[in-house]
Amino acid sequence: MSDDKHKNDAIDAGLIRSLADILNDTDLTEIEVERGDLKIKVKREVTVAAAPIQYAAAPAPIAHAAPVAAAVPASMPSDPATIVSRKGEEVKSPMVGTAYLQPSPEAPQFVKPGDKVKKGQTLLIVEAMKTMNPIQAPRDGVVSEILVGDAQPVEFGEALVLLEA
Repeated sequence: MSDDKHKNDAIDAGLIRSLADILNDTDLTEIEVERGDLKIKVKREVTVAAAPIQYAAAPAPIAHAAPVAAAVPASMPSDPATIVSRKGEEVKSPMVGTAYLQPSPEAPQFVKPGDKVKKGQTLLIVEAMKTMNPIQAPRDGVVSEILVGDAQPVEFGEALVLLEA
């Protein structure tokens, strides 16, 4: 039985490499595959929400993903100091959708960097399936940075706002 397990490990390693290649080729951030009792999830963490094209890569056909992959490196910071220098608690998106920084195009933004916010205050909204979902401050604090642009597609778990004490 241990020989069978090692055979499956070799097959799984090839499958994992193939899935990782698909992530790199299409700019997807996550792929999950199930084969019987075997479940494999390959995920790439995107640390900056600067590229509004990430949503297009999720359920979009692969034909649309190729041009997207070429655009991503230019918009993402390559300097690790840029990522490390961020301080504060990340307020993350609870869903895939489109982030809006203001309630309507002519209205002012909900919050700006430097604004003091109270727990439960709306920081921005994420539209998903024609429903506007307020993203609220998890605690009192100061908005350190807004990590997404207005009308930018966002992914589940993507950092939207940095909140400091």
